[in-house]
Amino acid sequence: MRTIQNFSHDFGGKKLSVEFGKLAPQADAAVRVQYGETTILATVMGAKDKRDETIDFLPLTVDYEERFYAAGKISGSRFIKREGRPSEEATLTSRLIDRPIRPLFPEGYFCDVQVMITVLSYDHENSPRIPALFGTSLALSLSSIPWNGPVSIAEVGLIDGSLVLNPTEEQMKKSEMDLTVVSTSERVIMIEAGAKQVPQEKVLEAITFAHSANQEIIAFQQKIITAHGALKRTFTNSFDEALYNEVAEKSNAFFASLSSITEKLERRAKTDEFIAELTAHYKEDAVKAKRAHQYFDLVEKKYVRSQIIQNSKRVDGRGINDVRPISSEVTIVPRVHGSALFNRGYTQIFNVTTLGAPGLKQMLDTMMENDSTKRYMHHYNFPPYSTGETKGLRSPGRREIGHGALAEKALVPVLPSEEEFPYAIRLVSEAMSSDGSTSMGSTCASTLSLMDAGVPLKAPVSGIAMGLIDEGDKYVVLTDIAGHEDHHGDMDFKITGTTNGITAIQLDVKNTGLTMPMIKETFEKGLTGRLHILQEMLKTIATPRAELSPYAPRVEVVMINPEKIRDVIGPGGKMINKIIAETGAQIDIEQDGRVIISSPDKTSIEKAKEMIAGLTEEPEVGRIYPATVVKIMDFGAFVAIPSGQEGLVHVSEIDSKRVEKVSDYLQEGQAVRVKLMAIDDLGRLNFSIKQAAENN
Repeated sequence: MRTIQNFSHDFGGKKLSVEFGKLAPQADAAVRVQYGETTILATVMGAKDKRDETIDFLPLTVDYEERFYAAGKISGSRFIKREGRPSEEATLTSRLIDRPIRPLFPEGYFCDVQVMITVLSYDHENSPRIPALFGTSLALSLSSIPWNGPVSIAEVGLIDGSLVLNPTEEQMKKSEMDLTVVSTSERVIMIEAGAKQVPQEKVLEAITFAHSANQEIIAFQQKIITAHGALKRTFTNSFDEALYNEVAEKSNAFFASLSSITEKLERRAKTDEFIAELTAHYKEDAVKAKRAHQYFDLVEKKYVRSQIIQNSKRVDGRGINDVRPISSEVTIVPRVHGSALFNRGYTQIFNVTTLGAPGLKQMLDTMMENDSTKRYMHHYNFPPYSTGETKGLRSPGRREIGHGALAEKALVPVLPSEEEFPYAIRLVSEAMSSDGSTSMGSTCASTLSLMDAGVPLKAPVSGIAMGLIDEGDKYVVLTDIAGHEDHHGDMDFKITGTTNGITAIQLDVKNTGLTMPMIKETFEKGLTGRLHILQEMLKTIATPRAELSPYAPRVEVVMINPEKIRDVIGPGGKMINKIIAETGAQIDIEQDGRVIISSPDKTSIEKAKEMIAGLTEEPEVGRIYPATVVKIMDFGAFVAIPSGQEGLVHVSEIDSKRVEKVSDYLQEGQAVRVKLMAIDDLGRLNFSIKQAAENN
């Protein structure tokens, strides 16, 4: 008989409830967490043995599963009602959970671990991310899987100048900042943020606020774990110390000989040659050869870190606070609406901006989104040639989605509003070459590309990736980390912003986290670095171009009475389709009465505006209209003007001469010009063809 356990705690003024022992009894651990009325189930499973003796990494999989039923929804797709591939939001949440829990598995633990979080209910008020990460932490801690948690997550908003803990979705709409912090009992282990040019001092204050709030939830978990946690499995670290020492002895002399070479490709070529020679010694034993290669990486890591800690010497010859050489260009290719090339060392990003009609906004059909759209899109591609490799092409993975989302988040705060600039905007960053922080390269290239396209940004944005070498009693913060420093270092701290403040942050660590002094120093050095990068960027293009590309569509907005929207659309879309067919313009209508007309051709826009005006303007006595004869009568003819309204042309108003028979002068379907003479008390329109002709 299973015992069901229930616990609760107040967190940010809302009840955080946890239950285990009821659901998913065959999982290593399963925890149901409710925050407000948002509820998730977090389950963890761990293999007892490694799948491969030569494996040298943790095969951790984190899957955050949205369910439409959680929000009381059925998918808006006409053909597929079952949940399909994860939404972008679900993918980013999976990454958000993976990043802080991964560093806390013990060194040398290489057994498969699977974490699954299923959203069971969503109250449209409280973010599922808080219970999702809390549930993951508690489930791992209660299970027998070795893990050095727990951790806690806090979200912070900045509303009317005040910090708000775990704001609701409605509150977040008014917030200047969306900050997520994950902590252990001692350090900050993950940060994710989007901000509207918030000063660094305020962001640092918010991180401190969140870290402090996390401690009460960690203490809450510790009490549960102490009472109900399972005994952790023992595991054997298959590290071959004798082989490691052998590889180290051969490799250290090589590193000493390599120390004078700072050029990346030359270093890589010599390193590849040495590894081939090293592993050739063990060619009779495939397992030993593979481990020798793995141990070479560990020796290199130790060497790179010791050179930085002891001698402040980086592999590429830079000083600790130096940024790699930067260059950039704009208008790289013809025909596109905007383009840029950004180089920082061996990291190279080619970015293209495409502007489109508002109707090209992305429709979102997810658990959390309700018939909403996305106007600004950034997509990131990472082809194998960017790292000098040969690989099969795949659809975008979590890394590509995450990098694109970060670069997108960095620019959102400086984009003009849709009212100011009524375009859908798509950016694509192609990583032409990668040597550390292509996401920050994409941010810089995006800024240049948008300005080249003539998008009126509020301010230009640059980004930088900061690193860390932490050796217990001594640490060094590195400015603008290259690929090998990311690989062998302890953090990848990405910061984007303008001269006014921060727009986005993403922190990943490989150690046990950062102290507040480490974060403060990173902010200070990062500000100097990213402002230097920004200055170099602005040498290429300082302000957005005054004119859009001639190949970009032109967009004009006219306002109509919302009650007239149905007149523009017409029955079954008849009228709007007629306008589109006759003018070639794209027409989008908003519920507030905005009619957005787009076309590369100015003439087609003007024609569409004229047709829309004809459909929506109130009839004006004395004005001449184009009209169509719709019915012939003995006493005259009924005509319809562009608004669809009909009126009478009396027989006496058809011609200056006496008209005996109306059909001798007019036929149904005939185009005529009429002058509105009067609107009677009943709202009936009286027209004159005769007067229109005389006014011509």
